[in-house]
Amino acid sequence: MRLLLLSTLAAAPVAADTLVAARAIRAQSVIMPEDLALISGDVLGALGDPADALGLEARVMLYAGRPIRANDLGAPAVIERNQIVVVHYRNGPVMIAMEGRALARGAVGDRLRVMNLGSRSTISGVVTEDGRLEMTDLLQ
Repeated sequence: MRLLLLSTLAAAPVAADTLVAARAIRAQSVIMPEDLALISGDVLGALGDPADALGLEARVMLYAGRPIRANDLGAPAVIERNQIVVVHYRNGPVMIAMEGRALARGAVGDRLRVMNLGSRSTISGVVTEDGRLEMTDLLQ
């Protein structure tokens, strides 16, 4: 009787689905529904819901059939390396705008270094949704 009770309490664990790449996905590609597939089984650290990956950008090469982990994906870049961007410095009523060349790729909210085209000095700011950089402090 005791053995029967223990066997019913120790039910089999629920199998979870694991998100894998349906095909090879290059780094810097935005993930689309046709890029994803679900396999049965639970892989530690892998995503399980396609909604967690859709619209994000691959940070690394993703190979077909391999699990996709959260740190393999990130927000899509709105600024590309070497792109000319507008940098805004705002301090109270004072607003200064200048052009700079992005020294790396950046997504919304990333801190990005830019070379000021006028002075050739390097400054940094935060990427905004419209592809500009906002500076809040000149001592950066």
